[in-house]
Amino acid sequence: MPSNLFVSMMRTLVPIVAALVLSWTGRLGIPVDSNAAASAVALGLAAAYYLLFRGLEWLAARLSWGPLKTAAGVFLGWAQPPAYGRQDDDLRAALQRAEGRGSGS
Repeated sequence: MPSNLFVSMMRTLVPIVAALVLSWTGRLGIPVDSNAAASAVALGLAAAYYLLFRGLEWLAARLSWGPLKTAAGVFLGWAQPPAYGRQDDDLRAALQRAEGRGSGS
């Protein structure tokens, strides 16, 4: 099972990469103006920014370095990374129970 770090990075980077690919329409024969090129550069910078601070946050957690972890988290918009745990399990169980009742009717 992949780690939460990998999952969180993939959930952020896949849409960014998809946007970059879609912005490279010039290679498909569709004209691209300077605004589209600027958008592609902005998306690339956003991906690099995210990778830098998410990587620092992960490294700080592994080294038990609280101040760096908090600082990196703040630069990502929230001081703590997402936590997946019991609430997700409770929701999954409730959905499974609801599906079980719905199929028996």
